[in-house]
This record gives sequence, C-alpha cells and structure tokens, in this order.
Amino acid sequence: MTPVKIPRRVDDPPHLLLWSADELAPILLGLFFGVMLKKVGIMLLLGFALTSVYKRFRQHYPDGYLLHMLYWAGFMFSKAKSMKNPYVRRYLP
Repeated sequence: MTPVKIPRRVDDPPHLLLWSADELAPILLGLFFGVMLKKVGIMLLLGFALTSVYKRFRQHYPDGYLLHMLYWAGFMFSKAKSMKNPYVRRYLP
C-alpha cells in the first residue's frame, strides 16, 4: 500500500478519507448517475475506474495540465470577464 499524502499547505486540495476532492468527484458522479439510472453498481465501478485512470494521469503530468488541455480544446473555466480565444493559435502584432 502506498502512503497517502496529507495536505500541509493552505492551497492543497481538501481530502476526504483517502481521496482528494478532484479524485472523489468521478466516484460521487458515478453514484449520483447510478441512482438516477437505477444502475448503482455499474456506475460506481465506472467511477472508481475513472478515478484510477485520473490518478495515473495526474502522476505523470504537472499540476494544471488537464485544465490547460481543456482550455486549448475550447472549454474555458475562468471568472475573468474576457479571455483570449483558444482557437487563435498565432497572434500578429
């Protein structure tokens, strides 16, 4: 069993039992949709599978890499009033 990293700084994500908040989200979403579709077991297993894939992805790339990929795919998650268009790849002076 690998040791669980306990957050020591204010900006670390909150933890619940063994998972951080971003790892727990697929499990809870799987549980939610499983209750709605009356397929709790299947959706919960899918949530655990997505969490394990996400943990492996997060170990190999730096923090914020997934948000960066989502930004360049066209999904903008920001509270800013204006942002650069992610589809423009080159800015001319």
